[in-house]
Amino acid sequence: MRAADVINVEDVSPDERFEGVYWVKFQDNSRRLATLNLSPGHSVYGEDLVKLHRKEYRLWDAYRSKLAAAILKGIKEIPIAPGKSVLYLGAASGTTASHVSDILGEDGTVFCVEFAQRTMRELIENVCSNRANMSPILADARHPSAYRSLVSPVDTVYCDVAQPEQARLLADNADLFLKGSGSVMIAVKSRSVDVTMSPSSVFSQEKGTLIERGFKIIEMVRLEPYEKDHAMFVATREP
Repeated sequence: MRAADVINVEDVSPDERFEGVYWVKFQDNSRRLATLNLSPGHSVYGEDLVKLHRKEYRLWDAYRSKLAAAILKGIKEIPIAPGKSVLYLGAASGTTASHVSDILGEDGTVFCVEFAQRTMRELIENVCSNRANMSPILADARHPSAYRSLVSPVDTVYCDVAQPEQARLLADNADLFLKGSGSVMIAVKSRSVDVTMSPSSVFSQEKGTLIERGFKIIEMVRLEPYEKDHAMFVATREP
């Protein structure tokens, strides 16, 4: 995480759909997605910081974050909100996880599971060290029982991992950690599942796995042009 210059802007307004998400308006009337910075004065991945009325916001790059891409593609539901708890599978160096941290705020918690040791060091040193609501966990998301003692029940499981059988991996984690009324989000990377299948076939396959594991699909959006051959699913547990 680095200190960054702060840009003054014309206006900032909350998103009408998602609490904790904002739109920054510039003097040329252009708008950019943003979150309220939980660690003022610091940028995570080189994103610009903007300030208005003594509040600081981080611009959210949809070409760097699949969650931001889903919002810009018109997704209708995101089960991530202030005060909630999230298990984030595949947190990497914290680009999207840090924006989730912003949305959850001081009363929320995001458990960040990441397998790569070097990436985990970057996540801890550059992001989690300045954010009390982030709990880094060095572990393989394919084996959730290994970190069972480190994660409390969560409202949402968010999955962004480059692994085959992504939906099964998500469901295995949800079985252990998701509250009964909870929801899941998964960014499906079709080429990570099977490069020989068409993206649409992969999405149908992963959707079928979620349904077989007891989930009701709420929504699916493709993420082009921000991410090629990706789709974001939102689902809830069937009662």
